Amino acid sequence: MIEQRPNAANPPDPTLNPATLGLLAAWIAHDLEEVATMARWSRTRVPALRERHPRVPERLWRSVTDVDALEFATAVALMGLIVAAAAAAGRRTDGRSAFYQTALNGFGLHGLVHLAQSAATRGYTPGVVTSPLIVVPFTLWARGRLRRAGVLRPTRARDAVLGLGLAAAATAAAHAAARLIRRPALVPPGGCRSFTPHGAPADHRGAGRR
Repeated sequence: MIEQRPNAANPPDPTLNPATLGLLAAWIAHDLEEVATMARWSRTRVPALRERHPRVPERLWRSVTDVDALEFATAVALMGLIVAAAAAAGRRTDGRSAFYQTALNGFGLHGLVHLAQSAATRGYTPGVVTSPLIVVPFTLWARGRLRRAGVLRPTRARDAVLGLGLAAAATAAAHAAARLIRRPALVPPGGCRSFTPHGAPADHRGAGRR
């Protein structure tokens, strides 16, 4: 299906801006919470969660604890570019863009994932406050606005899976890119540097010397 794009004779409908460009605004509000709380949460809560859930693979815990604050912020910024592109696509097409609507669905579903994570860990997890206050309500409202405008695509189970998959894939790609961007800055000349579980750098130059 070819998306109908507004033209000079049929300019974008400004009444849909809160639903399209609002996706980026809602995402920023949500991720500000994650940026502000991730470092402290990983430092104070992850050790207890490790002990409580010994069956969880160690690589999963390290995927959280081995990310320093700047790398996480870089990943968030890269993810922001993807969300901005989706919001812009929605704006250009009066909400008809499949990319925008998939991103919108993924945004709302990932808010439910935050709530599920908090329930599973029986405590706070980064992003859980803004999920019920911003993420889920905005998604439901925006979908309602698109429905009233007659541009909301039918949502089937596979569409929900696609939306959540897009969110997960985009997040993983953003973190992978952030790791590559940050890696040169973390390796001093003549040595290598890794991170402890709490993000403190450990210099391995001269390892093994007596």
